[in-house]
Amino acid sequence: MPKLGMLAIALLALLGGPALAQQVPQSRAQIQLSFAPVVKQTAPAVVNVYARRVVRQPGIPGFSDDPFFRRFFGDGGVFGRSREMVQNSLGSGVLVDPSGIVVTNNHVIQGGTEIRVVLSDRREFDATVTLADEHSDLAILKVNAGQAKLPSLPLGDSDNLEVGDLVLAIGNPFGVGQTVTSGIVSALARTEVGITDYQFFIQTDAAINPGNSGGALIDLAGRLIGINTAIYSRSGGSIGIGFAIPANMVRTVVASAMNGGKVSRPWGGADLQDVTAEMGETLGLDRPRGAIVASLHPLSPMVEAGIATGDIIVGVNGKPVENAKEFDYRLATLSVGQRTDVDLIRKGKPLTAKLALVRAPDKPAREETQIKGRTPLTGAVVANVSPALADELGLGISAKGVAVVDVKGGPAAEIGFRKGDILLEVNGEKVSNVKTLQAALTKENAYWELSIDRGGQVRSVRLGG
Repeated sequence: MPKLGMLAIALLALLGGPALAQQVPQSRAQIQLSFAPVVKQTAPAVVNVYARRVVRQPGIPGFSDDPFFRRFFGDGGVFGRSREMVQNSLGSGVLVDPSGIVVTNNHVIQGGTEIRVVLSDRREFDATVTLADEHSDLAILKVNAGQAKLPSLPLGDSDNLEVGDLVLAIGNPFGVGQTVTSGIVSALARTEVGITDYQFFIQTDAAINPGNSGGALIDLAGRLIGINTAIYSRSGGSIGIGFAIPANMVRTVVASAMNGGKVSRPWGGADLQDVTAEMGETLGLDRPRGAIVASLHPLSPMVEAGIATGDIIVGVNGKPVENAKEFDYRLATLSVGQRTDVDLIRKGKPLTAKLALVRAPDKPAREETQIKGRTPLTGAVVANVSPALADELGLGISAKGVAVVDVKGGPAAEIGFRKGDILLEVNGEKVSNVKTLQAALTKENAYWELSIDRGGQVRSVRLGG
């Protein structure tokens, strides 16, 4: 036996006796630690995603009609009329099915007119967007690879992760080529990141940089346990704080893409509040946890389930709920059409309710309409607010009336109306639906005074006069 091995055994025998001595590695292979086998297994399924989009660059106002500048710069010059420019974005993606299903971030491909996927073996394929979900910042692509069977990664159960687990991040940072970094799970259930509507992220110290978006976070069993999405950084580079969307959310979106191409999530129909330390003490909880039901929509399935305002939700489908955002995430990963257990605390006593998982109702009818004519809202697309529309726009359950769902230029864009603005009044007349809005806009007015609700704050705009 080599001298080094004998010395190690002697030291271990002194420190810990025969039990430790028996654990001494007996070969170089036993001593060497390497992630190479896992990387070889998983890296081929991680791809580069290139999205090409055409944007219009405006010219400088006043110069496009000036004969002097048109003579020297033409209509398409920097001082002339607006011109089209091509932008290319780079990100990463993960093949999750041999048929060519790729998961990436929505922000990687958003607005892209041409999407190209490049495999680690340098094969290139055109791809089409099967589903783009802004709420989760996930997009599902279909690679047009003919009859070829492509490498893919199995989805793991992100609920089985623990802080301290070793993980690998694979992607294409800064466009330098496929790169593997290692780290641990630094934290779970991060809910104050502010990236997507569903604030529930895996935090890791595995280096994630620009270009890694959409790449794979994998465990040492070679399973996809997250999609790398964002970093916390003051310099633009990695400082060891990266965030990934959990695989259980990815699984839901992939299933939706393969079953019709539209995400259909259960609706809670409730405004929830986090339990603070003071509230927890007042309510007699052993520690501050859960989400208090602050208010309920009349059509909420929670009403039918017997859940009432003041109840504290502490679990969904057997999983703990620490705060309101975690409840939203847990509900979003379940399937419409089923029922699930909701664990509650009511007046200090635990109980369980059966919640029906239903879609948000689309009543009243949206009556989506683009405003035309000589009005400050011309160019805006408006619709009647229903629970379904409020859910899509991220509005509260008490939202009603008429909301802006899109802005297609015109005065509405110039004034600064945004998607999600709720129109309350036009020249003192209350707006209750699209018809009353159109009637108010057709009246002759010396000025326009509009009242809107933006993110819970009422603002007034006065024009003309």
